[in-house]
Amino acid sequence: MRPKSAIVFLCSLTAVLVKAQTDTAKIKSYADQVMVRVNLDTNIENYIYTEGPEDKPLETIFTINNKTRASFSIDYRIISATLSFTPSFLPGNNDDALKGSSSYTDLRFRFFPKKFIQTVYYKNVKGFYVENMSELYPGWREGIDPYLQFPDLRIQSFGGSTAYVLKDNFSLKSIYTQGEWQKQSRGSWVPVLDYDLSIFRDMLNGQKSKETQYSFAGSMGYFYNWVLGSKKRVNIAPNVSLGVGGLFSSSWDINKDGSKSNRENTEYFTFRFTTGLHIGYNTDRILFGGKFNVNATTYNETRNQTVQNNNIYGLLYIGYRFPPPKVVERNYDRVQKKIPIL
Repeated sequence: MRPKSAIVFLCSLTAVLVKAQTDTAKIKSYADQVMVRVNLDTNIENYIYTEGPEDKPLETIFTINNKTRASFSIDYRIISATLSFTPSFLPGNNDDALKGSSSYTDLRFRFFPKKFIQTVYYKNVKGFYVENMSELYPGWREGIDPYLQFPDLRIQSFGGSTAYVLKDNFSLKSIYTQGEWQKQSRGSWVPVLDYDLSIFRDMLNGQKSKETQYSFAGSMGYFYNWVLGSKKRVNIAPNVSLGVGGLFSSSWDINKDGSKSNRENTEYFTFRFTTGLHIGYNTDRILFGGKFNVNATTYNETRNQTVQNNNIYGLLYIGYRFPPPKVVERNYDRVQKKIPIL
């Protein structure tokens, strides 16, 4: 999505959401319950490399073979933990003959101290292929010819984000993890600070290479939670945000004796756009719903070269809440005495 289109979309959606906002809200907390969720989503991890003039750009899309991701989440009090992986038996995860083998693991924790939302994560992705082969090679035949593969390309990411809810009586937790449930419609502006360290490793023709990228970005988003029904059990929650930041990259080749060569340091200005929609149904015990999210980051490498990291996915979830076992409650209380913020 181009920056001008993103700005127009942001302004239009924000106007609608602000107009619909109400002045009162009630929030029901489930912090004293253990909540488990099973999630299934279509995770598409794309890196789009664009080269050439604006009137005739040439795009190369790098993506992973695994298209369907499963995850398990558990929440208790202010902590939420999620482990994601890509089982080979799920549809779209086993076309190794033409696309090569890919692996994906994502572990993240969220903490909810008062109006803050703190997220930390680790992500490991390996095995990419060029998705748009028919555009780059006219004679290539889909379903018959193999894709151009990069089986040794591995990306490890360590990162996090810090968000702060500006509006009182608005629960971002009810959208993120359903650890709370908002009883009346309400919206809020949410500033977010993102930070990330990514390590790229690859081997081409016996030559090892490595690149480290440090990135940070600040963004401003608007979230609205529209609660429906006489019992207030259904919610529709759109969100949109824009942000800018910086990316610092250092790359080099690794020689056979372990020494480094062709070292290069670069800096980029980045533009970020995110949007999403959550639809959920909630009771005190059972909850289920779906989400759709788009995250896009773009930066210029040179005058006629740009790189985009796009993440587009839909998610379905079902969850269950129950009273915590005594051993869990007792141990949490002991830890909380040592770490009061919990």
